[in-house]
Amino acid sequence: MVQLNLKYSDLMNPGHLGCPGCGATIAMKFALQALGEKTMVVIPACCWGVIAGPYPQSALNIPVLQTAFATAGAAASGLRAALDMRGDTETTVVSWAGDGGTFDIGFQSLSGAVERNEDCIFVCYDNEAYMNTGVQRSSATPYGTRTTTTPGLGWKKTGKKNIVEALAAHRIPYAATASIGYPEDMITKFKKARELKGGSRFIHVFATCPTGWRIGSEMSVKIARLAVQTNVFPLYEVRDGLDYTLNFRGQRPVQDYLSPQGRFSHLTRADMAHIQQLVDAEWQLLQKKAGEN
Repeated sequence: MVQLNLKYSDLMNPGHLGCPGCGATIAMKFALQALGEKTMVVIPACCWGVIAGPYPQSALNIPVLQTAFATAGAAASGLRAALDMRGDTETTVVSWAGDGGTFDIGFQSLSGAVERNEDCIFVCYDNEAYMNTGVQRSSATPYGTRTTTTPGLGWKKTGKKNIVEALAAHRIPYAATASIGYPEDMITKFKKARELKGGSRFIHVFATCPTGWRIGSEMSVKIARLAVQTNVFPLYEVRDGLDYTLNFRGQRPVQDYLSPQGRFSHLTRADMAHIQQLVDAEWQLLQKKAGEN
């Protein structure tokens, strides 16, 4: 067990507007423990735009800039430039977006920012759909999922976009995955990102949504752990777009992760077997990139 010296546990207040068991709120709590008070957060339209609360109230004890859905990358870039002009190189600028503001609507702005290698940390807390507006599918929604826009027999037949690979292709200094089910790993990676100044860093955080995933709120962390333990959401790091490090090797079958979730309750044994094949293929490819097979 990694021993962590945490000094910033008071940067997120109780009384936020998140749903019971919300993985996105857990993710923010862990991230701020690593980032510290010298942090400014840019939040585009997403669940956290609501969770933080309306001005002048806030669930966060750090400055927050709320911006339009598509502009988190640009807004973070501008904030970084303004701080630099004032001679403030100590404050960390963090873009904190959901999967809609990262994978889809915000991708162009994000890609532009990391192509410029802006000195910011770009975070996607991924709950795998547009949860704030009614559980519509996004390109982060995995194969096999029922959402309000992929209902009934029209469940999603395409796979999840590999956002870390997309960011690694920009050859940024650091990209990583993290899960709220593994807080030590997550906090360690946010500390690395904070300390690695001078370029773009990206962290893809697996953040469960009990409402959209149709699980009990008490299952939020357990499901996040199962995603890692089944290799559905591997934990790894990529430096300079080329150097891969695997942080965990799952051994459990994918069915253990799928079965507890109502969004997958329609899947047959054959469907689950197919998903197992998809997960195994992606895991083998990741191992190859890490030089392990």
